[in-house]
Amino acid sequence: MADYLLYATQRYGLPILQPLAQALLARGHAVHALLVQGAAGASLPAPVRAVTVAQAVALSPRAVFSAANDVPPFIAGAKVQLFHGFNVEKREDARGHFRVRGLFDLYCTQGPATTAPFRELAQRHGHFAVVETGWPKLDPLFGEEDEATRALRAPARGRPIVMFASTFTQRLSAAPHLFDAIAAQVAHGDRYWLLTLHPKCSSSLFERYRALAGPNAAFFETEQLVSALRAADVLLADTTSVVSEFVVQRKPVVTFRNRAPKPHMIDFDDPAALTAVLARAFAPDPALLSAIAAYADQIHPRRDGQSSARVIDATDALLAGALGPLGPRPFGAFLRGLQIRRALGYWGRGA
Repeated sequence: MADYLLYATQRYGLPILQPLAQALLARGHAVHALLVQGAAGASLPAPVRAVTVAQAVALSPRAVFSAANDVPPFIAGAKVQLFHGFNVEKREDARGHFRVRGLFDLYCTQGPATTAPFRELAQRHGHFAVVETGWPKLDPLFGEEDEATRALRAPARGRPIVMFASTFTQRLSAAPHLFDAIAAQVAHGDRYWLLTLHPKCSSSLFERYRALAGPNAAFFETEQLVSALRAADVLLADTTSVVSEFVVQRKPVVTFRNRAPKPHMIDFDDPAALTAVLARAFAPDPALLSAIAAYADQIHPRRDGQSSARVIDATDALLAGALGPLGPRPFGAFLRGLQIRRALGYWGRGA
């Protein structure tokens, strides 16, 4: 049995880490969670044990799995990047999904669309390895349907279900622009709505959307996201990475002013067109379905629910030296380590 550490800085990291925790526990390992900043106060189900920064350092875990952009380099163990979302082109590559911060030993990529760029970066930088494993967060999408999914679907009473999700990035968020149109749809009642917002959205937006809950709609929290993805028939969103998470199921998505619209999306820019675009999504033509399938195969082709197992296997291979020698981390990683210490308020001894 070995000790492993799960790391998150936001609550949306928990659904990424939970399937991995279950896979580690099934192999007989001890699993600990360091949940800080925006994830502070959250927890993963027992027997995962929450630890402080000092306890994590003392633990000397075999590996640290991060569902954040960074990881504390002063904690022992292999540093494994799981990603907190898909690449949805919110920013340029150098600032976004493909930014290399020098902190990780292994990148566990989701599919060909991210594997190839990261392998090129690995060859250039030389201090990390890349293995395409699939994304642990999506394992529950392809297993047996859970009770939480059935509970979200039950109030629909057979009606079609639309899920709405929005990014917190103000210039990209659909939430302020679509509220009135969504409220009208909810009031009509011909479809059932599952509503959520990014945890960083404003409290005023949360209040407005939560107020729509009733016989025709429910508001759900981030921890229920994967269950909601399974329950919904169509997604309405913007440039949030939830779009990609939904598409891997081969279901239609409607996007409002997406930053980089693709053939698999039904993109629109006028709230008054919501009724029409939803009608198209609920009756997708063959060309749209083909585009959805092609995109899904690029970003996450695996549909066996075993991505967490592959992450563990890849980590074992890294630690056994099977992925080849890694070069030294860049000096910038030392500076980032100081920044992380300051953010976590920890100046004690590290690994």
